[in-house]
Amino acid sequence: MNAERVAGHLVDWLRSQVQAAGAGGLVFGLSGGVDSAVVGRLARDAYLEAHLALILPIRSDHRDLQDARLAVEALHLSAKEIVLDAVYEQFASSLGVSFADSGALDLPLANLKARLRMTALYYYANRYSYLVVGTGNRSELTLGYFTKYGDGGVDLLPLGHLVKSEVRALAQQLGVPDSIIAKAPAAGIWPGLTDEGELGFNYEQLEEYLLGGTGEELRENIEARRRANAHKLRTPKLPPPSSAMDR
Repeated sequence: MNAERVAGHLVDWLRSQVQAAGAGGLVFGLSGGVDSAVVGRLARDAYLEAHLALILPIRSDHRDLQDARLAVEALHLSAKEIVLDAVYEQFASSLGVSFADSGALDLPLANLKARLRMTALYYYANRYSYLVVGTGNRSELTLGYFTKYGDGGVDLLPLGHLVKSEVRALAQQLGVPDSIIAKAPAAGIWPGLTDEGELGFNYEQLEEYLLGGTGEELRENIEARRRANAHKLRTPKLPPPSSAMDR
């Protein structure tokens, strides 16, 4: 991959999408991971004066928060930091959640975090007439490894054709700090849990699958995940028309 040419292509594409939508710029979440850092630099290159990085900690790992701040400084991003702990805790309490009773790997609560962040992103998108840029890459989209109407609720996915190793190569080209590039990928919704720990395989193995060279057991594991998450990649279904609807 020619990372310099890919970066230029994606910057041009972001500009074209904003112009086609009649929007004014770009807003995105900055998690402290390599994907969001790459998206941040692309958005800044596309719209130096009209981009906004939102750092949205919700009971977050302190390392993630430090890395998000590092990305802002290293990549010269316009950013806001908004702590959503109190909103998350009040909302969860209103839903009848007792944090004392909920397990450490409580999926509905984890997804609630992602959906609150999506709401914050669209507030600012609406406020400034910006488009929301997502950070999902081809590896994650293949698995449906995102929260429906959470981090999957976006307008643009510039990394959608790039596997994780290509995102890292692009990060090096764009000046993302090495500590962020080398960091173990993690969704940041469960403390201490990496993507590999949750999935049961790493991104290198997933890339082998995408290239048709993985073992049978791993292939079955990946394809089972794809089937289970296929609904995330579809628009909402409509029933077939009925003759009773004739007008």
